[in-house]
Amino acid sequence: MPLSEQEQRLLEEMERNLYRNDADFVHAVGGVRGRRPNYRAIVLGVLLAVAGVGALIVGVATQLLIVGILGFALMFAGVLVAITPSKRGAATPAPSERSAGAAKPRSGAGFMDRMNDRWDRRQDGHE
Repeated sequence: MPLSEQEQRLLEEMERNLYRNDADFVHAVGGVRGRRPNYRAIVLGVLLAVAGVGALIVGVATQLLIVGILGFALMFAGVLVAITPSKRGAATPAPSERSAGAAKPRSGAGFMDRMNDRWDRRQDGHE
């Protein structure tokens, strides 16, 4: 079921306020838009993980504990290499996010304060 116009506007306002007020949270949870994945690191990580699986199987088959442990460590390192984000680009917000925050003047009351006021007015029967 699609959102109504009012719900879409409210959602967009909530997103703008989130980007403006809690940029660190957005960066930690949402990641950076526009950044391409590092395919070289992903391929290298997958190759290391496959080699680690092979070494682990060889270690189990030959009953050599050290080979199995090294295989597991190699698998673990490969997965880490594949999933760790690169540090190449600086994390900057998208231009639309910057312009949205700068275009709208900041009111004295925050979004949640306005929502609480609206809720109180509704409960009192004023709206």
